[in-house]
Amino acid sequence: MPRYEFRCRSCDDTFEVSRPMAESSAPASCPAGHDDTVKLLSAVAVGGTRSAGPAPSAGGAGGGGGGGCCGGGCCA
Repeated sequence: MPRYEFRCRSCDDTFEVSRPMAESSAPASCPAGHDDTVKLLSAVAVGGTRSAGPAPSAGGAGGGGGGGCCGGGCCA
C-alpha cells in the first residue's frame, strides 16, 4: 500500500499515512489531531545493484541507431 507524506500547518509536524491510491488526495489529520494539513510531494528512492556499464545514450550522431528520430536513423 502506498505511503503519503503530510505536514501539519498548526504544529509543523511531518507524518506519513498508508492508504490506497484511490484515497491519495483525501485529507489527513496529524497525530496531534489537527486538521490543517498539506500533502507533500515525496521523492522516490529505488535501490538495486549496478551490473554493467552506463546505460546507452539516446540518439545522436554515431549512436548506433536506437531510438532518436525516424526510429533510430538520422533524419538530417
